[in-house]
Amino acid sequence: MIDKNEMKKKGMKGVKTIIFGRTLIVVFAFLVQFALLTAIYIWLREYSYIFYLIFIVLSVSVVLHLFNSSGSPEFKLVWMLPLIIFPVFGALFYLYVYTQLGTKMLFRRLRFLSGYTKQYAPQNMQVKARLKERNPQMGHFADYMEEYDNSPVYDHTQVTYYPLGDDQFVDMLEELKKAEKFIFLEFFIVEEGEMWNSILDILKEKAKAGVEVRVMYDGMCVLALLPYFYPKVLQAQGIQCKMFAPIRPVFSTYYNNRDHRKIMVIDGKVAFTGGTNLADEYINRKVRFGHWKDTAVRLKGKAAERFTYMFLEMWNVTEMKEEHYLRYKTPENFSMPNDGFVIPYEVSPYGKERVGKKVYLDILNTAEKYVHIMTPYLILDYEMIMALTYAAKRGIDVAIIMPHIPDKIYAFAVAKTYYNELLDAGVKIYEYEPGFVHAKVFVSDDAKAVVGTINLDYRSLFHHFECGALLYENSQIAAVEEDFRNTLKKCIKIKAGDYQKQKLYMRVIGKVLRMFAPLM
Repeated sequence: MIDKNEMKKKGMKGVKTIIFGRTLIVVFAFLVQFALLTAIYIWLREYSYIFYLIFIVLSVSVVLHLFNSSGSPEFKLVWMLPLIIFPVFGALFYLYVYTQLGTKMLFRRLRFLSGYTKQYAPQNMQVKARLKERNPQMGHFADYMEEYDNSPVYDHTQVTYYPLGDDQFVDMLEELKKAEKFIFLEFFIVEEGEMWNSILDILKEKAKAGVEVRVMYDGMCVLALLPYFYPKVLQAQGIQCKMFAPIRPVFSTYYNNRDHRKIMVIDGKVAFTGGTNLADEYINRKVRFGHWKDTAVRLKGKAAERFTYMFLEMWNVTEMKEEHYLRYKTPENFSMPNDGFVIPYEVSPYGKERVGKKVYLDILNTAEKYVHIMTPYLILDYEMIMALTYAAKRGIDVAIIMPHIPDKIYAFAVAKTYYNELLDAGVKIYEYEPGFVHAKVFVSDDAKAVVGTINLDYRSLFHHFECGALLYENSQIAAVEEDFRNTLKKCIKIKAGDYQKQKLYMRVIGKVLRMFAPLM
C-alpha cells in the first residue's frame, strides 16, 4: 500500500526544493537573459531592414552549409525548419550552438584523455586473434571498436546478468563491502532513499578505513533531487565527489550533453553497468510507474578494467593535472575462467562515430535468427528504422518490448508514431503491462547481447554520454534471452489497428513532436 502521508511529505519536499533551491535561481536567470535579448532586439528595431537583409544572407549561407555537410539528415532537417521560418533567430541560434567555446574545450579535453588512456589499456592481440578465428565478422567489428572507441575485446571475465535492479542491488552491497583499494561510482541519478543511503553507509565506512572513494553524478540532479552543495556533504565524510556539468544560470549547449552512464567499479576487479540509477524506484522500493523493469550486468575479471578507465576519463575532464592510472589497473594475477568475449564500450556525443548506434546496427544487420530488444523509448532515425524493418523483412524474428505505463507521455506519444511502420514490416511490438520498462537490452541468435545505458532514441544515440557491455559467446547470453521470454509473458502484443484507437489529440501531439525528435 502506498502511504498517502508519505507521498504528501515527499511532494512538499520536492516543491520546497524547487522554490528555495537552485532550480528557481536558474529559471529566473534564464528569464532575465531572455528579457535582455528581447530588449536589445526592440532597441535595434529601427534598423531592422538592414539586419533583416544581413540575416537573410546569413541564413541562406547556413542552409547551404548544412545541406552540404556530413551527418544525419534528420538533424539537418530539424535545423533547416527554424532557419527558414525564423531566419534571424534561427541563424543566430545555429551560430551560437556551433561556436560555443565551452563545448569545444570539453571535446578537445575528452579526445586528449581518450588517447592518454590508450597506453594503459592496450588490446591483447592474442584475444582478438582468437575472436577472429571464432567469427571473422566479430573480429573485424572488434577492430572497429578498438580503433574508434578505444575499447578492447576481453576474455577471462565472469558475467552476471540481472533481470531486475532489485537483484543487482543485493550484489552491489556485497561487492562494496569487499573493497580494499578504491571504489568509483558514476551515475546519472542519485537520490536519497533506501538504495542510496544503504550504499552511502558502506562508502563512509570504507573511506574511514582508507579506501579511496570517488562519486560523480550528473548535474541535472541539482534541479530537484539533491542540493547544490551535496558534493561538500560527501567530501566532509572523506568521499571525493563532483557533479558532471552542473546547471548554472547561463545559456549553453553544454547542458544538452548529459552523463547518462551508470558505472560502479571496485578495486578494478568488479564493475557494474546497466539501466539502474541510485534511486528507490529502480529497485521497486518506490512505486512511480507500476513495476519497474530494469537490467544490469556485473563484470568480474579483466573487462572490469575498461570501466575503471571510462570513469577516470570523465572524472579528469575538469582536472588540470595529469593523473597516473597504473595504481588502478586490474591486478595481472586476477583472472576468471574463460567464458566467451566481452567488449565494454562508451558513447560520446562529441565523436564523429556514433558507436552506440553502430553496435545496435551491427547486431541487426548480422542476425540470422532473431533480435530481441527491450527499451523504454523508441524515437528512431531513418537508418535505425531501415535496419529494424529490413531485418524483419528478411525473415529475422525482430521483437521489441516497450513500457505500457510510460514515464514521459510526450516520448511515448512519439514512439507510437513508429508502430505501424514497424508492424507493417513484420517487427513485433509488445508493451510490459505491469509497468515501466527501463531496460536497454539487445540479444541475438543466442550468440550476442548488449546490456547498458543506451536507449533507442536520439538522446542516447547522439546527445548523451553512455556505456554498455557487448557479450559474444558468453554463457549469460542465455540468461538475457530467458529474461526476455519471461518478460514477454507479462506483455500485451500490439496490433496494427491499435494506433488508431489512441485519442486524436495524442496522435497529433506525437506527429508534431516527431518533427523535432532529434532534439528530444
